[in-house]
Amino acid sequence: MRLLRAALVTAVAGAGLVAVPQLATAAPPSSAIELSPTSARPGETFTVTQTLHNDRDFTVTGAKAGLYGKETSLPGLVDLVSCPGAFACDILGGSIRGGFGDMAPGETRTVVFTLRVKDTAPAGPVTLQHQFIGENYAFETFDGPVLTILPPAPADADIAVSLSASVRTLLVSRITYTVTVKNNGPSDATGVRVVGAYPAGLVYAGSSGCTRVGTTRTVNCDIPALASGATVTRTFSADAGLLTLGSLVATAQRTASSPTDPNAANDQASRTCTALTSLIVRC
Repeated sequence: MRLLRAALVTAVAGAGLVAVPQLATAAPPSSAIELSPTSARPGETFTVTQTLHNDRDFTVTGAKAGLYGKETSLPGLVDLVSCPGAFACDILGGSIRGGFGDMAPGETRTVVFTLRVKDTAPAGPVTLQHQFIGENYAFETFDGPVLTILPPAPADADIAVSLSASVRTLLVSRITYTVTVKNNGPSDATGVRVVGAYPAGLVYAGSSGCTRVGTTRTVNCDIPALASGATVTRTFSADAGLLTLGSLVATAQRTASSPTDPNAANDQASRTCTALTSLIVRC
């Protein structure tokens, strides 16, 4: 019985000395990509960072990083801008490739593709596929993240209106109002109309680039086309009468333009002049 107990103790003690096998660290995949950002509009750029790893026991000659579109040809959607990290990059058939030369066993290389969405690219998702390609060996093709191509940004043209006034006194005081119209963009504008209005107590005395509306105290200042960043001016004038006194407020208001004006805050302007008499008007 004593011998049996001793044998059991020895067996238990020995079991505690058995080495626990260590789990092997998984090798990195032959190809991995990161997409940033995950969505882009026509004309915008995004990056795909692709890392290759040679887990074979031989040198892969002519190693290349390959990118594809799963649902459609990737080169049909994007243009190649640059590929730092690779020796060279190009488009071949339905793929975008970056070359590294030969890659020894265990070697890792990374390329950062910068791509621009074509103006003609349709909106929708496209799954990016990627692969490590060699002249003597081709690795598995993987599905990567999804790039969402957004619709083109809406075309806007921000029209800004300002109004100034100057006085010339001869037999009467004539106020000349200058309407300044600027297209802050980003798109060119067409069909711009700014309506100017002068106050009661003044008599219409003509305009340049504007047309009086009937016998009213308003004028239409039309600008057929205005490029992004461009500025034009239009003027209209009114004379003070014998009974013109007090505060005189004129206004200018954008009433039409194409495409959409996204900022209504700068569509209107006003200018106040003061008449002490018909011959003494200050603006």
